[in-house]
Amino acid sequence: MAMKQVLQPKGIAKPAGVWSPAIVVTQPGKLVFLSGFTARDETGNVVCPGDISGQTRQVCENLKATIEAAGGTLADLVSVTVFVKDIKQFDAIHAVRRQYFPKAPPSSTMVEVTGLVDERMLIEINAVAALP
Repeated sequence: MAMKQVLQPKGIAKPAGVWSPAIVVTQPGKLVFLSGFTARDETGNVVCPGDISGQTRQVCENLKATIEAAGGTLADLVSVTVFVKDIKQFDAIHAVRRQYFPKAPPSSTMVEVTGLVDERMLIEINAVAALP
């Protein structure tokens, strides 16, 4: 059974958003690498144009569906990389993430990019999960 432990080193500031400084995985079962997910619904349509909260919610739902198809849950995510078109939307993004990762959130990197594959997209997230 894969074990996931949050590591909060002394001397390192606690996260200002929804992430952990590091995740230690022991007794690995299997690793799942999730591609970058955007705010597309199951038909491929971009949802919530211009609404970062709505798009973040759709991305999290896409991550959830995919990790569940692999036999896990969002709690099994150990790392995410978040690409956003406007880093000033940090608080709105993390308000949604807090709903999906209420405790022991994955380690995270967020970077601002000039564009994604569709100009209506505001956010993309990829992830790594450790499943039992």
